[in-house]
Amino acid sequence: MSSYDVIVIGAGPGGYVSAIRCAQLGMKVAVVEGRETLGGTCLNVGCIPSKALLHATHMLHEAEHNFADMGLKGKAPSVDWKQMLTYKETVVGQNTGGIEFLFKKNKIDWIKGWATIPAAGKVQVGDDTYDAKNIIIASGSEASVLPGIEVDEQTVVTSTGALTLNKIPKSLVVIGAGVIGLELGSVYARLGAEVTVIEYLDAITPGMDGEIARQFQKMLTKQGLKFTLGAAVQGVTVKNNKATVTYQLRKDNSEHSITADTVLVATGRKPYTAGLGLDALGVALTDRGQIKTDAKYATNVPGIYAIGDTIAGPMLAHKAEDEGMAVAEGIAGQKPHVNYGVIPGVIYTHPEVSNVGETEETLKAAGRAYKVGKFPFMGNARAKANFAGDGFVKLLVDAQTDRILGAHIIGPMAGDLIHEICVAMEFGAAAEDIARTCHAHPTYSEAVREAALACGDGAIHV
Repeated sequence: MSSYDVIVIGAGPGGYVSAIRCAQLGMKVAVVEGRETLGGTCLNVGCIPSKALLHATHMLHEAEHNFADMGLKGKAPSVDWKQMLTYKETVVGQNTGGIEFLFKKNKIDWIKGWATIPAAGKVQVGDDTYDAKNIIIASGSEASVLPGIEVDEQTVVTSTGALTLNKIPKSLVVIGAGVIGLELGSVYARLGAEVTVIEYLDAITPGMDGEIARQFQKMLTKQGLKFTLGAAVQGVTVKNNKATVTYQLRKDNSEHSITADTVLVATGRKPYTAGLGLDALGVALTDRGQIKTDAKYATNVPGIYAIGDTIAGPMLAHKAEDEGMAVAEGIAGQKPHVNYGVIPGVIYTHPEVSNVGETEETLKAAGRAYKVGKFPFMGNARAKANFAGDGFVKLLVDAQTDRILGAHIIGPMAGDLIHEICVAMEFGAAAEDIARTCHAHPTYSEAVREAALACGDGAIHV
């Protein structure tokens, strides 16, 4: 029987980062993971492979629409779908192999298999049982499917199946207008599929700043995506390798249907804790199946912790990573802190969409006085040169103190630009602090500075 200071269950972003941090702090660590490769959903069938396909199809879009204007003439490239999938798998392999290297470097044991927790301080994998002073549950999440829909990962797919389709569908219905659905929908739209997105609510990307969401939908519509909003999906049937989605419009209860080669169910995710034995242990859960934890990520069972998608909060890899480091440092006796008010979100379509902090809707609901500073990318020289002038930067600041309360960006490199605002918010900066900071020219980041200037006397290049 092997004994460890910490056993982490799950090798996704939360789990592997937590394990590495524990090892750095001098603990003896093992990670239990049943996949053939490390990295969890994110690296294997989530964030990383989807970004590879997004990049590849964006290059196709550039070749089809912008190359000729730059003097790059010639026949537009054809799509070798099999090779594109091979490229995606190569990217995945490089990343998962990198995690395995980090485990060896930090002397972390990989226990291959699926874990059960028979008692506090014990982890069972197959016929073997291991002792652990501390157990960190980082088992991630799985796709949440609507009642009445049977997923076969061929015709009716989750994001996992959508990354490995045998061929590019001529038509695709996406159920759910959240991040996953819009990213993968845009991939297949660029590849020539007719994409229809069906969403229960009356707007896409629930929780996003309303102005950004409306602009985003317009941009995606120009790219060929069709939207049916305010629609409650009733079911999906498959016949002759075609799927028919039936839905009811909420405004008048009228019944409708649409048939497509493939249906992507992108209606969110739920914690994956099956087989861990949490009920028998008495680990407290929320009504949504999330593990209840305190500020130190401890469950109600001594010595058992939980992080990432298994607990409350946004299901984001970087949120899990922060919690993974925090729980490790807490076990080591330190006093870590995760600032949940400064966790960015990114949608990796083209253009990208990013956000952090408050929206106009949350500020209005709270009755807080605020100012808005906006700047369009059409006023940014670098963006215009790169055919990336769509979109804008939007800052929300306190009306009295000028302190930055939130930021929303739709445009080129939005997922990278948002972090300037994250750092500023972490240090309690005002918009004027960004406005008075020199930004290199010509860069996309100048649009962030101009939005900050717009919170004061006004932007320069508008």
